[in-house]
Amino acid sequence: MEVVKVIFWISLFIIFYSYLGYGILLFAIIKLRRLFGMGKAYEGNEDYQPEVTLFVSAFNEKDFLDQKVKNSMSLDYPSEKVTQIWVTDGSDDGTPDLLRKYKEVEVYHKEERAGKIAAMNRGMQFVKTPIVIFSDANTDLGKNSIKEIVRLFRNPKVGCVSGEKRIYAKDADNAAGAGEGMYWKYESQLKKWDAELYSVVGAAGELFAIRTQLWQEVERDTLLDDFMISLRVAMSGYTIQYNPEAYAIETASANVKEELKRKIRISAGGIQSVVRLRSLLNFFKYGTLSFQYISHRVLRWTLTPLLLLLIIPMNFFLAQQEGMFNFGLFSVLFWGQVLFYAAALLGWFLENRQIRLKLLFIPYYFFIMNLSVFLGFGRYLKGNQSVNWERAKRGVQAEAVA
Repeated sequence: MEVVKVIFWISLFIIFYSYLGYGILLFAIIKLRRLFGMGKAYEGNEDYQPEVTLFVSAFNEKDFLDQKVKNSMSLDYPSEKVTQIWVTDGSDDGTPDLLRKYKEVEVYHKEERAGKIAAMNRGMQFVKTPIVIFSDANTDLGKNSIKEIVRLFRNPKVGCVSGEKRIYAKDADNAAGAGEGMYWKYESQLKKWDAELYSVVGAAGELFAIRTQLWQEVERDTLLDDFMISLRVAMSGYTIQYNPEAYAIETASANVKEELKRKIRISAGGIQSVVRLRSLLNFFKYGTLSFQYISHRVLRWTLTPLLLLLIIPMNFFLAQQEGMFNFGLFSVLFWGQVLFYAAALLGWFLENRQIRLKLLFIPYYFFIMNLSVFLGFGRYLKGNQSVNWERAKRGVQAEAVA
């Protein structure tokens, strides 16, 4: 019984640390650093205003391209210093022809569809500017996004800058939209603290930039291109910084089924990334970056979801030994778990009946996130995940939230 107790408490600590403890620790470290005058923002040359390339890999995006091109041309940055490159491999809906009507856009098209990574690898040979900014075709960028990204590149130690992903929300949001919005608010705060400590752990594919000279070709079967590209920049000795004032807005998944589909792919990509970036687990070589990477990413994609499953039978055993209805520590923890998963199940039940109770969105979304890790791991082991991105169905646009 004592052995089970020890394993249970260690497991519970890892779970707590993965989702909340790391954030608390980061907050404490940042406060101490500020107290001692450490971690001040690098100002640099205020006149720094390099040429940039807005790079979009697109497949059959005719419904979004007019809005995307116009949005890109409206950004507050000297137009003569902005190049727009679209790589439209495999598109057969007229996307390349529609894009060519814009003289500001360079279009590189191939009939063959080999996936987003292949398109990015091919398209990067046409980038001639010192900074390349990647974004998705179905996202709008904030007006000052280029300025805010470029500002952080004044620091020569910065190799990659991640913008913020924002989600359109509406008053009567579904569990996917509300849960995703709350998740990204929390993630945004963690990224701010990560950046202030040393480096963000990965960039948001909706909007991120790198120094063009740091580009490394990515394996064609890579599932999380943004994560792999940005982490390899960090592994080469540069930092990834984060600026929420540079943002991309997109609609949330239309429903939880679509959100689960998206997260399964992300989870499979997370496992793939952990395997391919295994050298980043070496604290002796990468120091603080390894600490941040393991704390913020690796645990969530590997050990923590497994422990969430294992603590249920361990807690049940300990609660039985203690007295299931005596409401001692282990029984309280056990019934707390039962209540949490019952809330998640009720959230699923009500969501399927279009009855929305926001109080249940958090346990429901949390459950979906961790379920996706198990399903993603299974998909990764089977090796049947296509490199061709299948976009999840998105909801209706409304007010934008972080």
